[in-house]
Amino acid sequence: MAITGKVPLERALSKLGLASRSEARALILEGRVSVDGRTLTNPSIRIVPERAAIAVDGAIKKGGAEPLTIILHKPRGYVTTRSDPEGRKTIYDLLTDLPQRVIPVGRLDLATSGLLILTNDTQFGNWLTDPATRIPRIYLVTVRGEVTDDVAARLTAGITSGKERLAADDVIVRKRSKRESHLTMTLTEGKNREIRRLLDAVDHPVTELRRVQFGGLALGTLAPGKWRRASAEELRAAFPAYVSRRRAPSPK
Repeated sequence: MAITGKVPLERALSKLGLASRSEARALILEGRVSVDGRTLTNPSIRIVPERAAIAVDGAIKKGGAEPLTIILHKPRGYVTTRSDPEGRKTIYDLLTDLPQRVIPVGRLDLATSGLLILTNDTQFGNWLTDPATRIPRIYLVTVRGEVTDDVAARLTAGITSGKERLAADDVIVRKRSKRESHLTMTLTEGKNREIRRLLDAVDHPVTELRRVQFGGLALGTLAPGKWRRASAEELRAAFPAYVSRRRAPSPK
């Protein structure tokens, strides 16, 4: 019989066939169950199973929400949060017609546009943002002033900002003049405002920043403010290392 309305989390796991009632309670108390990306440790907390992404040990389980990963073309002027105390527009204002709740993989700041991945698969999202995976992110950048080859080399050699070491993996100067330069920059870590901090350090402040690729996923012709679903086949092709990791046998 289908579950309707809010029910205790332990009952939801049991009725959806994810575990027996006693097993479900133990899993929850051990902190191994998350709902919509948030770990819950109270077996009695009430949820609506049909609307929830239920995961055990980080993996979305059959019976919970189907895995969903989307690509959003985030416009400038939107914050990457569900709500904003300052009343600014958020990316969720653009996602009102989504069938399931998804969370962003990393963030793009208010003035940055471009490709943003959102998913309800917390294990996949965590893998994408783990610095150890070193997934390349490609950005198109416009800056003030003429970026010389020496400056581009400094950006890849690295600089120190505060106590943090920052460096781009690759910098291509596509166009330059005394007034402004256009760059393509590749990063493999998601450090806070890294590109802006790098370019501020060499006296070339950013005037426009857009992410166009994340791993094997490209923004393409997706219009600002629009989103599309990434198919399972597309994700497998875009992130083969994750597929290999999931297939690898667990260590004994």
